[in-house]
This record gives sequence, C-alpha cells and structure tokens, in this order.
Amino acid sequence: MARLDRDKVYREFGEAVNMAPAELERWLDTEDSRKVGWKGSDGKGAGESIGHASGRRILQILRRRKAELGDDDYAHMRKVVGYVRRHLAQRPENEVTSRWRYSLMNWGHDPVK
Repeated sequence: MARLDRDKVYREFGEAVNMAPAELERWLDTEDSRKVGWKGSDGKGAGESIGHASGRRILQILRRRKAELGDDDYAHMRKVVGYVRRHLAQRPENEVTSRWRYSLMNWGHDPVK
C-alpha cells in the first residue's frame, strides 16, 4: 500500500474508532458485546461474532505504534472504516440500547459519543 494511502487509512481509522483501548476492552468483556453480530451461516460460528473478533484486532492495532503497522493491519483498518460508515447510515430510532449500537461498539465506534 502506498504511503499516501496508509496515511489516509490511518487518519480515517482514527476518526472511525472513537473508543479508547481500555474502553473497548471493557466493552468486549460484556455479555451485550458477545450477543451481537454475525456468527456464521449456522448462527454459531466459532462462538465469536465477526465484529467481536474485529474488536480484539482493533485493540492490537491501537496498542501499536504507527511504524509497527503492516499491510494486514492497514487492510483491517480499511475494513473497520467501511463497516462503521455503512452502519452509521442505518441509524435506528433507539440508538442507546440497540443491537446496532452494540455491533458498532464491537468495531470500536460508539455512535452516542
């Protein structure tokens, strides 16, 4: 990925992920966090939703220095930015306790902040 692209992805990721690492880590430990998200076509997957696994990956990225990030990290960061943008466009009436909000929080974005 070109340097310019990495800078743009890094900036957009920083805008999309509005939860601090400690805040995201606490959230991922909750039952509400584990209940939401896609867990495979059978509904079970590996017992963890795609979003919850993404949240754990986001924590790894947030805890690294920019110089330590590799192409896989930037690819995931782009995925996070796309997910957050798509789902923010689908805002429900009840934002505070909705599965929509909880799913976004698994991806590091709390829409009520």
